[in-house]
Amino acid sequence: MSMTIDYYFSTSSPWTYLGSARFIEIARSIGATVNVRPVNYGVIFPQSGGLPLPKRSPQRQAYRMMELKRWRDYLGIAINVSPSNFPSQAPLSAQTIIAAREAGQDALTLSDAILTALWRDDRNIDDPTEVAAIAESVGLDGHALVDAAPGYAERYAADSEAALAAGVFGAPSWVLPDGEVFWGQDRIDLLRWRLGA
Repeated sequence: MSMTIDYYFSTSSPWTYLGSARFIEIARSIGATVNVRPVNYGVIFPQSGGLPLPKRSPQRQAYRMMELKRWRDYLGIAINVSPSNFPSQAPLSAQTIIAAREAGQDALTLSDAILTALWRDDRNIDDPTEVAAIAESVGLDGHALVDAAPGYAERYAADSEAALAAGVFGAPSWVLPDGEVFWGQDRIDLLRWRLGA
């Protein structure tokens, strides 16, 4: 029986980007079914003790930047640690991924492409034309998905509430069927170990 993993993340999260390709490799290696759930951390943080980046202390902001550079160098993953299009201001990218998921399309690959577009290429993932082009680049009907995206606002909200109910408080997070939560791209080796991948 295939393992099912609930994958909660933000398309604005550099940590999700740094873990994305490695998680996809693990999931595919074990034939896991992944429930791709981009969620709204603007809803999750106030209920779980988190703070949006601008409200964090200068020490935490400085450490975040140092860690991004450290992980970039350690993993050898290209990342623009200060993209001009960060933070994303609209739910468009998340709802486009949900539209792909609900249509039975490859939402996991699309999520990685959107993360890469922002964090490597500094593309504007709030721009419908850009998001459509990103989806097209991975073989999906980008215009149809972007057009459908606004219709998934309620699903986006429901997924965010489901994340809270599952104990999620940060991005990325993976939740296994028994409720075990793994938070952060730096927990991927533990996730790999738990899954026997």
